[in-house]
Amino acid sequence: MKNSNIFILSLLLLPLISACGETSVDDTALTAVNERGPSSGNQGTQLLSSPQGELSQLEIDGLIYMREEEKLAHDIYIVLYDTWGQNIFINIAASETTHTEAILQLLNNYGIDDPVEDNAIGVFTDPGLQSLNDALVDEGSASLNNALLVGAAIEEIDMLDIQLYIDQVEGNDDIVQVYENLLKGSRNHLRSFVSNLDSQGITYSPQYMDDDDYDDIINSPMEKG
Repeated sequence: MKNSNIFILSLLLLPLISACGETSVDDTALTAVNERGPSSGNQGTQLLSSPQGELSQLEIDGLIYMREEEKLAHDIYIVLYDTWGQNIFINIAASETTHTEAILQLLNNYGIDDPVEDNAIGVFTDPGLQSLNDALVDEGSASLNNALLVGAAIEEIDMLDIQLYIDQVEGNDDIVQVYENLLKGSRNHLRSFVSNLDSQGITYSPQYMDDDDYDDIINSPMEKG
C-alpha cells in the first residue's frame, strides 16, 4: 500500500489550530530562500545523462507516483499563493517545479510514460492524489494558519514517501541522487513552514514523522546545493 493512502485519510483529519486575533504574516519572514538552489538542480541534470540499469516495477511505480506527488505540492502552493498572497507559497512552488521536472527527466531517460503530460494545475491522473488535492485546497483555503499547516504536513509526508521509494531502489544511483535532492528540498520547506508558524505563536508538532527525525530537521540549518 502506498503511503499516500494514509496521507489522504490523515490529512483530511488535519487538526485546526486557532490563534488569537487576526493572522498577519510578514512578507519578509515568509520569503523563503530557494531551498535547493541552482547548483543542486545542475548536479541532478549531470547525473541523469544516461540510465544506470534496468528498473524493477516498484522503481517504475515510484517514479510515476513521485512525478504527480511533487506536482501536487506545486499546484497546491500555487493555489494557496493566489488565495493568501504570501511569498512562502510561490517560493516553494518554484522549488517544487524543479522537483517534478527532475522526476520527469528520469521518466524520459528510462522511457516511462509521463502521467502528468499536459494536465492543468489541480488535475491528476492518480484518483487518490486528485481527491487529496481537492481536500487540501479546501483545507488551506479556510485560513492562512490552515494553509501553513497544510504546507508543513505535505512536506512531512513527501519525505516519508521519498524515503520509501529510496529503499526500493536497487543500484540505480541516478534515481537515488534525485530522491536525495528532493529530500533536501522538503527538509528546507518544512523548516520554512514551521518557522512561519512559530512567528504566529503556533508551535507545530509533527503529525506523521518520528519525533526524533522531525527534531533533527528543525534543529538543523537550511541546506544548500
